Order: sequence, then structure tokens, then C-alpha cells
Amino acid sequence: MTSTPEPEQHTLAHGDDALHYVSQGNPQHELIIFLHPAFGDHRCFAPQLAAFAASYRVLAPDMPGHGRSQVRGSSAKLSDLPSLFPKLLAREGHQQAHVVGVSLGALLAQAIAAQHPDAVATLTVVGGFPIFGTSKAIQRQQRAEMLRWIGLVLFSMPRFRRYVARQATWQPQAQEAFYQSAQSFTRRSFQAMAGVDSIMRPAYEPFSQPLHIICGQHERPLLHDVAATWQQQQPGSVYHVIEDAGHCANMDNPAAFNNLLLGWLTTAAARA
Repeated sequence: MTSTPEPEQHTLAHGDDALHYVSQGNPQHELIIFLHPAFGDHRCFAPQLAAFAASYRVLAPDMPGHGRSQVRGSSAKLSDLPSLFPKLLAREGHQQAHVVGVSLGALLAQAIAAQHPDAVATLTVVGGFPIFGTSKAIQRQQRAEMLRWIGLVLFSMPRFRRYVARQATWQPQAQEAFYQSAQSFTRRSFQAMAGVDSIMRPAYEPFSQPLHIICGQHERPLLHDVAATWQQQQPGSVYHVIEDAGHCANMDNPAAFNNLLLGWLTTAAARA
């Protein structure tokens, strides 16, 4: 029986720092880039790397301030990721990629698709909401959540990591995996999150790419409502709910997520 090769480790220069990413799969195949949620790292996509590498070239970066892409005295920010996207494609020798983002990664995936429409083949958003015209209800929920983060961070980073792991995932094994992926996120890492609001846009604009919206069954009701409305606004988009999953549906129910995404990508490619 042939064993699956381990993901390859890479770095992409970014000012005084570097963007770390892992890759797996044939470089000649179509490219998928997975963007992880806040506080985690590329390991949030451990259930996806080998599964998709059979048919695709798969990349999973550690976004600035996360994992091995630490901020070491420079001005590196999460909001820099869209500007790094063309460099990442060039490094891999591709002109386009399918982009899949989870939670905060879903917001950055949209920013990339909006800024580089010709370089994004398809867009998949998991546990996210539109960066265009964000609802006041979501803004209120975010502010309340940030206040909880501040109290936990000041008191105990391990407790903070446990809290965000429980919020991000539904299944116990996924919560433990998320907790482990958050070990590199420190108080200093919050520096990279400054200015992330700059990717938000005031008015709704439809994406030119095929859009796939995914929510876990146990996602917050507000995000389910937003996802359903978004699907109606975006021509040709699809909205799916994954059972037995929470915010990071790809971690909670990877088998269902992988089958759903693989099937949708095949369908989207056939229509292109």
C-alpha cells in the first residue's frame, strides 16, 4: 500500500517576515487554496489536504500572525493577504486558483476574489458572511464576541484558545484539533489583525466567480439567515448545510464536507 506523502513546507517573503504555507498534490493539477479561520493555522485543513491532493494541487497558508507566519516586529497584517495572492500564484506557476475560506478566511477569500477576479476560478465560503454591506446584527455579535476575547486574553491565553475552539467547532475531536492549531497564536499575534476591517465594502456587489456558501448545521442562526439571503442575491450561487457540524464544518464533518466540495467543484468546472 502506497503511503500519502507528507505536505511540503514553503515560505513566501513578505517584508521582514514570511508567509508560511504547506502544499500537497501534483503541481500540474488545478490549484486549490484553503484559508483558515482566525486563531488557527493550516492544520485546520488536515482532513482536506490528502483528500483533495489526489485530484488537485492543494495549498494551505498560515495567514499573517498565525501558525508559522508570525509577526516579528514588522507591519505584516492579515489585510495584506489579497496583495500576496498574485505572488503566491506565480510562485506555484498558476494563473488561477479555487479559493476556499473558513470564517475569517472566508472574508479574506472574498477580498481576494474581489481584487483579483480573473485569478479566482471559484469561491467557497464556509461559516462566513458577505464583505459587502455587513448587517448591523452581525456587527453587534462581533463586538460582543471581541469583548469576551479581551477578557479571556488578559486572564489566560490557554483559556482563550479553549474558548475559541469550542466556538469554532462542534465535535470534541475537532475542538481538540482546533485548540492544537491555535497554540502558536499569542497576544502579539493580535497585531496582525489590526486593520482587517479595511477589506469590508459598503454596498453589495455580486461576484463574477461561481459562489458556494456552506454552513454547519449547528452554526449560529443569524449566519444561516445571512447565507440564505446571500444565495438569493448572488446569481447562480448555491447554499448547502452540512449536518453534525458547527462553524468550521470542514473540521467537524470532513467526510461530508470533502464530498460536497469535490462534487461542487466538478460541477462548476463542467459549467465553465
